[in-house]
Amino acid sequence: MHVALVLALVCAPTAPRAFAPPLALQGPAPTPADGRPEVKALCEQLGGHASKRGKEDSEAISVIDKLVQEFAASGAKDRAAIVKQLDKCFMEKRQEDKDGVRENKLFLAAATALGEMKPECVPVYLKWIGEKSHKKDIPLQRLLILKLGKTKHETGRKPLIDLLNDENAKIQAAAAEALGEFADASQEVRKSTFEALLKLLMSTKGQVDSNVNDLIARERYDTIAAPTATALGRLSGQRDLSPEEYQRFWNKNKKEEWPKP
Repeated sequence: MHVALVLALVCAPTAPRAFAPPLALQGPAPTPADGRPEVKALCEQLGGHASKRGKEDSEAISVIDKLVQEFAASGAKDRAAIVKQLDKCFMEKRQEDKDGVRENKLFLAAATALGEMKPECVPVYLKWIGEKSHKKDIPLQRLLILKLGKTKHETGRKPLIDLLNDENAKIQAAAAEALGEFADASQEVRKSTFEALLKLLMSTKGQVDSNVNDLIARERYDTIAAPTATALGRLSGQRDLSPEEYQRFWNKNKKEEWPKP
């Protein structure tokens, strides 16, 4: 670079720097707009597309994407309206396959979108997990369960623990994975969650150990072992232990103070 150009750059006057006023002088954050006509219009559009028995599900999903974007900028009234409209999606009828499972892309989209709407989404997840019209749809049930765990809401923890006793191993595995999300909770919550997961892991392993030829027990254990062990590690901070090592850790430390994972 030429010397003259360097000197010109160095000596050029600088614009005065704009300073933001101190936080105390900026005033309170603006209240999100509420009762907006555009939100109402999108909700009506979603309801219209969703009611066409699957013929306009692609259009419905496009509207769902727009509602996710609107949710963050919405006030309480609009947030409630958006969540209510997504809840209604699960009530729609869809064609069923030979196993009685409905065509589910609308339901999966609604379940995914609700994950961006915490904590308002929690009651909706609790409503549809295990609900008879969607119970056979294991991919949807798994998604609902995992998304409920992601909310880290205490209201959802007990239902997730109850699902550890489900007859379907994939549901048990999803519930175990979801419970690992409570790693940042209090000592009491972490320990009670750990205990429930350890009980599942050890009882399922015990069934395999008692009869190595029980293929059903082996399949269940193979399904739940990895997500359950991962959740135990997240809750306790003791990673990559065997089931027996997690049991020994619990026996020794259940009354001790646990460090943050």
